[in-house]
Amino acid sequence: MIEDLFWQTKKLPEMNSEEWEALCDGCGKCCLHKLEDEDSGDVYYTDVACKHLDLKLCRCQNYAQRSKLVSGCMRLDKMELNQYFWLPETCAYRLLSEDQPLFEWHPLVSGSQNSVHEAGISVLGRVVEENSVDIDADDMEEHVISWVE
Repeated sequence: MIEDLFWQTKKLPEMNSEEWEALCDGCGKCCLHKLEDEDSGDVYYTDVACKHLDLKLCRCQNYAQRSKLVSGCMRLDKMELNQYFWLPETCAYRLLSEDQPLFEWHPLVSGSQNSVHEAGISVLGRVVEENSVDIDADDMEEHVISWVE
């Protein structure tokens, strides 16, 4: 059961699984391939999406099996709060781990699942599936984007 405004009264570890899943805004940014600078630890997002991301819905097509299908897929619920740094600055999990409020376009605040797309926050229409491009580790730098905050 989800309580009204639960994200304002509970810390991440206190949330039940239904509340936890409701925090996802459906932006799809966590499903983008990322590069990490080994020296600085900075994370750079690319415009290349996991092959399991539905590019029209910005949701994983195999969510329940994602960790088995993609070896590098992170399960956010198993992370320590200080490990959310790699998520976009707009991500509810990162915001709440940093004691910040959700944005007005977040579906829990706006009441609309489409508000994340209408606000231009999601990857909708902005990325390609990993199977559609010929990339290797050296070419991935060409796909780095600046529109993910």
